[in-house]
Amino acid sequence: MSTAFKDDQGDWLTVCLKYLLFVFNFLFWVGGAAVLGVGVWTLVEKSDYLSLLASSTFAVSAYILILAGSLVVVTGFVGCCAVIREQKSCLSTYFSCLLVIFLIELVAGVLAYVYYQRLSDELKQHLNQTMSENYAQPGAEAITLAVDRLQQDKLSASSAYRTASVLIAATRV
Repeated sequence: MSTAFKDDQGDWLTVCLKYLLFVFNFLFWVGGAAVLGVGVWTLVEKSDYLSLLASSTFAVSAYILILAGSLVVVTGFVGCCAVIREQKSCLSTYFSCLLVIFLIELVAGVLAYVYYQRLSDELKQHLNQTMSENYAQPGAEAITLAVDRLQQDKLSASSAYRTASVLIAATRV
């Protein structure tokens, strides 16, 4: 096998890996933008429900989503720049950011697994207590509005499901 053929094959493989890494980084960037968007949406649209919660877990989780999404967007951008420019320093920074993100995800996954049942039980208990003690009480208008909106959201989701079920059943006849 001649060295010219090996060089051509090596160049082709390098170019293929470069574009594959660029596509991966772009998808990584899009995923980070989606997580960032969900965090912002959670804070903007669902902030009314904060008065129903005992702890600030909901708000903190939204801020964590925003922080994680921002970190992933920046990391994806650095990765794309590193691939295009082929600079070792950018690739090292990119690798470091990926390592930090992986470690954060690992810790978050372990914490979510460990504390899931405790947080779920605490949320249910406090939600029931808040609704029974503070609903329609003077000075607790924010709680009353939050409960009303929660019920409206659930009712409209339920009616949309029923409407879709009726339409599906009608098309089967």
